Amino acid sequence: MKFVSYWHDTAPAFAGASTAPVEGHFDVAVIGGGFTGLGAALQLARGGARVAVLEAEHIGFGASGRNGGHLNNGLAHSYLAAKAELGKERAIALYRALDDCIDTLESVIAEEGIDCSFRRAGKLKLASKPQHFAAIARNFEAIHAEVDAETALLSSEDLKAEVGSSFHGAMLSKKSAMMHMGRYVTGLAAAAARHGATIFEKTRVVSQTQSGGVHRIETSRGRLTASNVIVATGAYTTRNFSYFRRRIIAVGSFIIATRPLTDKEVAATMPGNRTCVNSMNIGNYWRLAPDNRLIFGGRARFSATSDQRSDARSGEILRTSLAAIFPQLAKVEIEYCWGGMVDMTKDRYPRAGYHDGLWYAMGYSGHGAQLSTHLGMVLADAILGRPDRNPLQGLDWPAVPGHFGKPWFLPLVGLYYKALDRIQ
Repeated sequence: MKFVSYWHDTAPAFAGASTAPVEGHFDVAVIGGGFTGLGAALQLARGGARVAVLEAEHIGFGASGRNGGHLNNGLAHSYLAAKAELGKERAIALYRALDDCIDTLESVIAEEGIDCSFRRAGKLKLASKPQHFAAIARNFEAIHAEVDAETALLSSEDLKAEVGSSFHGAMLSKKSAMMHMGRYVTGLAAAAARHGATIFEKTRVVSQTQSGGVHRIETSRGRLTASNVIVATGAYTTRNFSYFRRRIIAVGSFIIATRPLTDKEVAATMPGNRTCVNSMNIGNYWRLAPDNRLIFGGRARFSATSDQRSDARSGEILRTSLAAIFPQLAKVEIEYCWGGMVDMTKDRYPRAGYHDGLWYAMGYSGHGAQLSTHLGMVLADAILGRPDRNPLQGLDWPAVPGHFGKPWFLPLVGLYYKALDRIQ
């Protein structure tokens, strides 16, 4: 078993990083070389801006290379809950922003010729209990009538052609997609560099100050100045950006990947070949990789630590969950086990905008793979003086009480959700 991300291990390394000293003046400095930062850099470079990307590790090191590979439209919340909390107009705008994100990815991939196995697969939200299906059906009725006609409600009988496991029904979101995350992030970086962005890897930001409209950024490899700065660091945000750290909860997300399944195993497990998520609070999500591995993940443990020991413990929990959902795969070999941090907000709505001289997009709360490129490009357009398309504009973002960077409360949250899963 390899304790590395499948996406990292099966994608070519980015070969276009600059080896020059970090110096000079740029129109925009982008901190973070994941989907958000690279999407912004590509759009800025295509718009004629001089842009530098500062990545502390390697391109796609963080959440962009440590996710389950889903590109799902729709909200992380139920649409009905979003309407009740935010109002119908904002809920619809956010829902449609997720649709726009998938369209943006499809366009960028086609325009830049990125080979990443992008496919409109559709997503199944699967009811693990009968009462969950009733809630999914209510949510479906509102979504289908008000915001997304490209949805369907499937019965347990319908699901026999989709998933080789027993569920009580599902909602199908037909616009959702999937891709190879590692090949995509390498291709996105190559496209940004090809259009003129300068990308620095192994370049950690040590400090950032501003005066007179100029930002001064000290890094582990030198210093530069910039007229604008985009913070695109998500769960990997450092102490020198304390405003964002107090509002972001870094939560471990853990994933395993089986050996490539045979055609017979695929037919018995995932004949529909869609992205899937079940309806438990501490739930699981899965899909087939391009080489027919089953990629299976979830919030196995409520932890803010991801290292080989932590990932291995979580991997055993995921293996047990996999066997419970798909008994036919109980003894299948697990060839990859990895984890990483995802950036959650207290209310699980993402945030993007401008604060105290800094542009930012983060807090994706499990929807970053699809949202991030789009929101990075939205920020770039705003910097370039184009119309503001930010669907999150004006959404309040209070700090998490008692939170200063290390989420000490995660075990308590885990116990709460485990209790909910037992009684609901």
